Amino acid sequence: MYLKSKNDVPKRLRNGLTSHFLLDRLSNTGSGRSNLAVTWVELEPDAAQIPHHHEPEQVYVIVQGCGQMRVGAETQPVSAGDLVFIPPNAVHGLQNTGGEPLIYVSAATPPFDLTEAYDRGQLQAERYG
Repeated sequence: MYLKSKNDVPKRLRNGLTSHFLLDRLSNTGSGRSNLAVTWVELEPDAAQIPHHHEPEQVYVIVQGCGQMRVGAETQPVSAGDLVFIPPNAVHGLQNTGGEPLIYVSAATPPFDLTEAYDRGQLQAERYG
């Protein structure tokens, strides 16, 4: 069994966005490499992801809070319990519009190197307000 806590994995903090790298293409699950990249993300009030895109398709599962999700030319409100599907190469980003942290889990396939994507600046956040 592969089991990781968000408290025990690499993370990145940028402008009100904290991403915990639970699983990526370099993770050894005990039975081989994973076909998923998974993050636990906490987005503070008035913070937003900078819109970005990547080859892997992806889902966001909103765990807590509310916000505005952009996928391509469409923007919709999201809240706890929602799943958002993001097609390959679609520009997407999420803004926290509530008064509490917005928490979501992201899963992408095929997996990519999360550390590289964050460190080269593709996946970042900005502050509003």
